[in-house]
Amino acid sequence: MRATLLAATAAIGLVQPALAQSMDTPAPSSNFGLGEIIVTAPRAQGVAVGSATLSADAIYAFSRTSLDDAANLLPGVSAANSGGSRNERLIYVRGFNRFQVPLSIDGIRVYLPADNRLDFGRFLTSDIAEIQVAKGYVSVLDGPDGMGGAINLVTRKPTKALEADFRGTLGLGRSGEYGGYNVSGLIGTRHDTWYAQASYARNFLDHWDLAGGFTPTVTENGGHRDLSRTRDWRVNAKIGFTPNVTDEYALSYTRQEGSKLAPLSTVDALSAQRFWTWPAWNTDSLYVLSTTQLTDIATLKTRLFRNSFYNLLRSFDNRNENTQTIGKAFNSPYWDHAWGGSAELTLKPIATDTIAFAFHYRTDKHVEAQTSFPSGATEPRQTDLEDTFSLGAENKLAVTPQLTFTAGVGLDWRALHKAEEYGAPLGTNPATTASRVYSYPLANSQIWNGQGRLDWTGRDGTTLHASVSSRGRFPTIFERFSQRFGTSIPNPTLKPERATNYEVGGAHVFGPFRTEAALFYSHVTNAIVNYPTLAYACTGSTTPGPCAQGTYTQSRNLAHGNYYGGELSLEAKLGATLNLGANYTYTHRHLPDPSNAAFRPVDVPAHKAFVYADWAPITKLHVIPSLDIASDRWTVTDVAPIVYYRTGNYANAGIRIDYTLIRNVDFGVGARNLFDSNYKLVDGYPEQGRSFFVSLRAQY
Repeated sequence: MRATLLAATAAIGLVQPALAQSMDTPAPSSNFGLGEIIVTAPRAQGVAVGSATLSADAIYAFSRTSLDDAANLLPGVSAANSGGSRNERLIYVRGFNRFQVPLSIDGIRVYLPADNRLDFGRFLTSDIAEIQVAKGYVSVLDGPDGMGGAINLVTRKPTKALEADFRGTLGLGRSGEYGGYNVSGLIGTRHDTWYAQASYARNFLDHWDLAGGFTPTVTENGGHRDLSRTRDWRVNAKIGFTPNVTDEYALSYTRQEGSKLAPLSTVDALSAQRFWTWPAWNTDSLYVLSTTQLTDIATLKTRLFRNSFYNLLRSFDNRNENTQTIGKAFNSPYWDHAWGGSAELTLKPIATDTIAFAFHYRTDKHVEAQTSFPSGATEPRQTDLEDTFSLGAENKLAVTPQLTFTAGVGLDWRALHKAEEYGAPLGTNPATTASRVYSYPLANSQIWNGQGRLDWTGRDGTTLHASVSSRGRFPTIFERFSQRFGTSIPNPTLKPERATNYEVGGAHVFGPFRTEAALFYSHVTNAIVNYPTLAYACTGSTTPGPCAQGTYTQSRNLAHGNYYGGELSLEAKLGATLNLGANYTYTHRHLPDPSNAAFRPVDVPAHKAFVYADWAPITKLHVIPSLDIASDRWTVTDVAPIVYYRTGNYANAGIRIDYTLIRNVDFGVGARNLFDSNYKLVDGYPEQGRSFFVSLRAQY
C-alpha cells in the first residue's frame, strides 16, 4: 500500500499555476522584504508547496501551527522528535540537523549560545508570511554556520491602509473532547511613506491523544498522553518608514513566552527516566533593518539587533513532578543575551554584473547558576562570552542573457573571551578541593567558505542549475566544554565541522503542469562524535592524577561521510476548480562513527512524500485532503542495552474543509491523522493519534 502511495507522488502535480506575469504594477507584497534571505528556488504562490518556500496560505490550508510541522511539508525537509527527557521538536534539511542549519527570523539569527538546542515546536506560524529554506547552497552573504542549509521566517507587513486578520482554532481529541486552542490577531496600516503593524498569537495544548492502537505500558496507559501540556504566546510590533521607492527603514520588537511539560518514554523503566519540565522559555528581540540606495549603482542593507533568552529547566524526584528532595533534582536557569548586526553593500557597475560584500558580527553571552538538591544550594553565576564574525563576497555575472554564474567566498571566525564552570577545577581532587568558579582553556577558530553556481534559463521558461558549496559550522559551548553530568571530558580545541554540497537540478513547465527536480550530494568532514576516552577524571587527560582512571567520552572531529539523494516536485492546475500536487524526497546518509560500529544516523527517513489536492466544487467551498508519507528511519534506545533499529513507516492523512460564510469570513473543520495511525519517530515516544479542529478566520 505504502509503496503504491510513494509511486503515486511521481504521477500527480503540485499546485502552482504556471501563469504569465501580469503586465500591471504588482500589488505590494505582505512579505517583510527587509527580512528575507537569499533562496535560489522560485517562490511558491497561494497554497502551493514550493521546493524552498512555503507561504502563509499554505501554512493555514494544511493547519500547521508550529514551525517543525509546517517545514515538514517541503521536499528535502524532515520533522523529528528528540525524544528523551528534552522531548524537543527537530528539523532536518537533507539530513543536516539543527546545529548545522541556522534558523533566522527576518534574517536575524536565533541562536542559544550554550548548546543551540532549538525546540522548533516553540515557534508559532500564524503571523509568518513565508518560510524560506535554503538547502545545500547557502549564500556566504547570509552569515556563518550555513553548513547544510538555512531556515528563515519572514514576518508579515501590511499592504493596505487598514488591514486586519483574526483567527481562532479549537482543538479536539480522538473522541471530540477539548484538547486546546490557537488564536491570533493582526492589525496594520500602510501609507505612502510609512506603515505600522501589531500581531499576537497564542497556542495552548491541554493534552494530545495517543492512537487507539497504542498498547498501554507501565509508564503510559494510553488515551491522553501524560505530561503533554504546552503553552506559547508571542507579540510582535513593527513600524516602517519608506521615504521613496528604493529605501526602507523598520523597527521591530518581538516578545515570546512559553512553557512545557515533557512526556516520559513509554518503554524505559520509570527508575531510568528524568522528570524534567520547562516553566519558562522566553525570548525578547529588538531589531532595526534598513535598505538605502546610495547611488545609481550602490545599495546598502543593514541589520542591528539585540536578543535575550531566559530558560528555566526544573528536574523533579518523581513522575508527579511535585518534589525536589534527592540528588537528581535541580533548577537550571539560563540568562542569554546577544547583540550585533550586519551590513551588505551591493554594487551593480554594469547591467550584467552584480558584486556584493557582507559583514556580520554578534556577541553571545550565556549565564547560568544551577540550584541543586537536597541541599538547595545555588551555584555562583558562570559566564560564557564569545564573539562571532563573518565576511562574505559574492559576484553574480550574466555571462549571456540565458546563463548566469555566481561565485562567493567567505571567512568566519570566532573569539572566545570567557568559558566558566563551577566545581573542583580539572586537575584537582573534588574530595579535597573546594568548589569554585574556574575557567576552561580558551581557544579561537576560523572557517573558510567557498561556493559557485550556474543558472540557465531557456526561452520557454525551462531552468537548469548546478552548484557546489563548501561551508563549515562552529561547535557550541556544550560540545566543547560540557561534562555531561560527570561522564565527559572537555575539548577546548574542538574544530568546526564541514560539508561540501553539490547539486544539479531544473524546472520545466508543460501545459498545466510544472515540475522541479534536484539531485544532491554532500561530503561531510570533521563531524563531531562522542569518542570513548580512557582518562583520569580529575585531570581530563591520560596523565595520572589524584582520581581513579575511567572511561569517559570526549567530543572529537573524527567522523567523515556522505549524504546523497534527490527531490521531485510536481504541480498541476486542472481547470478552475482543482489543483493537485506532490513532492518526494530520497535521502541516504552514510556517516560511520569510528568508536561505534553499530552507529547509524538517526531521525531522517530514506523516503518522504507529501500529496494533496485543493478542490473548490462551488465558489465558497474548499476541500483540501492531504497525505504525509514517510518510510522507516533509524532510532536508538535511551538506556542500555543501546540498540539501533528502524521505527517503521507511516501514512498520515489529513483533511480541511473551509466554507466562506460571508465575504472575508471563513469557517473551517478538519482532522489530522485521520485513520489514527499508531507510529513513532523516535524510540519510546509515539506520535499524536487522530485529532479534529474547528476554526474561524476573519480578514479585512
